[in-house]
Amino acid sequence: MNILQNFIKNIADIDDVSSQKLVDLATIVNFKKNDVVVRAGDLQSNFYILRSGIMKSYYFDKNGKSHIRNFFTAMSTTGDIGALLTNKPAKLFYDCFTDCELYAINYKEFLDMVDKDHEFCKMFSKVLSKIVLIFESKIYDLSVLNATERYLKLRQELPDLEKLVPQYHIASYLNITPTQLSRIRKDIVLKNIS
Repeated sequence: MNILQNFIKNIADIDDVSSQKLVDLATIVNFKKNDVVVRAGDLQSNFYILRSGIMKSYYFDKNGKSHIRNFFTAMSTTGDIGALLTNKPAKLFYDCFTDCELYAINYKEFLDMVDKDHEFCKMFSKVLSKIVLIFESKIYDLSVLNATERYLKLRQELPDLEKLVPQYHIASYLNITPTQLSRIRKDIVLKNIS
């Protein structure tokens, strides 16, 4: 659980006692490649911290086509946080691209700690702030950056992703077609862009 304590310390500078309380709330769970961790329409009780592996969040449109909303790599939080905050069913599916090991933390128990422990409250505030900034950045990227710029940014942020995730999933995440992604990749090679 030292990995989890280091993760907690990187998020918020909380004391060792509070850090240990969060570690004590966590349970390690394992999922196999293609396992669904959170299913759209289900109420969930846990949020997760991905210890190892790669996950994705996605939804299906009315025509049954899936749309990738996010990729998750080691030491990132995952699960439908919006569903937990509103106590409503999850809007997205979360599943594993690879075998994954996660820390599962019961959200209600975590909220009880937030109410009782100021250090937890500080950490929760920082986590929510980071989530807002991530979504703000994604909205900005989709609004302002062209597809090539979004692809280059994704490669910079997650350099090994292309080795582990099919190209059509990356295209979906970038909100482009696989054909467009293929052209972008070809142009990058031809122009020697990195």
